[in-house]
Amino acid sequence: MSARTTRTRLLAATTVALAALALSACDNGKGVRSEGPSGGSSASSGSSAGQSAPATGGGTTAKPAGTGTGTGTAGSTGGTNAKGSGSTGGSTGGSTGGSAGKSGTGSKGGSPAKTGTRNVACDGSDTRTTATVVSRPLNHLLLTVTNTGTRNCDLTGYPMPRFGEAQAVPPVAEETHPQAVVTLAPGESGYAGVLLSSADGSGGNGYTAKTLEINFDRGRSTAAALPAKGVYVDDRLTVTYWQQTLDAALGY
Repeated sequence: MSARTTRTRLLAATTVALAALALSACDNGKGVRSEGPSGGSSASSGSSAGQSAPATGGGTTAKPAGTGTGTGTAGSTGGTNAKGSGSTGGSTGGSTGGSAGKSGTGSKGGSPAKTGTRNVACDGSDTRTTATVVSRPLNHLLLTVTNTGTRNCDLTGYPMPRFGEAQAVPPVAEETHPQAVVTLAPGESGYAGVLLSSADGSGGNGYTAKTLEINFDRGRSTAAALPAKGVYVDDRLTVTYWQQTLDAALGY
């Protein structure tokens, strides 16, 4: 056998052996799965790469973690500001609002309550009262009350005249009740009418009175002069409520 033939055979045998080996590797599931470690190796490599990446760019990225801390600090500062702001706002708003409330209620609401808005009642201590016999209507007397004081006063209710020695005061004509209380400024006058007796002589228990005392709804009474001959009075004697005008007083 020549040397050339021997080499050819050896080459053929090697080729067959290699082919058989490749075929076995394809059919062996374990052999194929053995690539897992190879993937693990790759993952390892990836992991190494991942680790080396943070070393390169991740190092730079790790510093933003420091920035994160910085942000945290800013957040903390923001929180402090918010707290301070709330405290300031609450304190300022509360105290300002509170002060304003106290001031508004105390000065504006409190003062009128102390001074009051109602006037004192007119009575004999700060008024002058006159009694005048009028020609029309018949048998009527006009009472005039003038405020001689320095402040307003209210003529409340109606006059309660006592003629002579009479023990009772005359009734009031309810239809003459005014819509508002009569208020007199200093120097102003209020009026009331008095029906002394019936015009047709139908009244009874008549007598002549020469003195007249006026009692007010509140306060002191006063005297009013009558004509020297006096006035005739019977049981038809009636008074009106205090009026703002003379015409209203003599309208009954």
